[in-house]
Amino acid sequence: MGKAKQLRKQANKFSKMKKMMSARDSRLKESERKFKTKKPKKKDNSQEMKVNRVPQVSSALFFQYNTQLGPPFHILVDTNFINFSVKYKLDVIQNMMDCLYAKCIPYVTDCVIGELEKLGPKYKIALRIVKDPRFERIQCMHSGTYADDCLVERVNQHKCFIVATCDKDLKRRIRKIPGVPIMYISHRRYTIERMPDAYGAPKV
Repeated sequence: MGKAKQLRKQANKFSKMKKMMSARDSRLKESERKFKTKKPKKKDNSQEMKVNRVPQVSSALFFQYNTQLGPPFHILVDTNFINFSVKYKLDVIQNMMDCLYAKCIPYVTDCVIGELEKLGPKYKIALRIVKDPRFERIQCMHSGTYADDCLVERVNQHKCFIVATCDKDLKRRIRKIPGVPIMYISHRRYTIERMPDAYGAPKV
């Protein structure tokens, strides 16, 4: 028993010695080393000026009313809008004029034409409609042929466009942008949001 007591005493001494060792001792492993790190002092921001970044509102907007919209109307056309017009046998320009009671100029971007070309020979009638000389062509500066991002970016920059689309996701994105009406197909005719004077526009 005496030997066991001695061993226990030695073990206790060793543990006390280990506790007394410096944290930078070379005998300690990396995981056992605990360096005291100074906590960074919190800066006093009470004296600094706070700057709030607010996106610049277009000068064309008077609250939700867009002053740049007026005849002749400039309409940005999406791929699926043309496809549905072909499906329901609707004349694009004539129906636009019937809806808005004014002259309409449809605009087509390069990416919309690129999307129609990718769809293949099944959509060659839609492609022929888009290449009509009455449709104005807008050149795209971005890479790829994804039309949704391109149309949203254009509408953010220039508030003079109406967007013609039947895509639910694109509609949801454009509704977040103030002062941009959306034209779509409902009951085999063109309808428009946010323009109460137009024919067939939903009453708010």
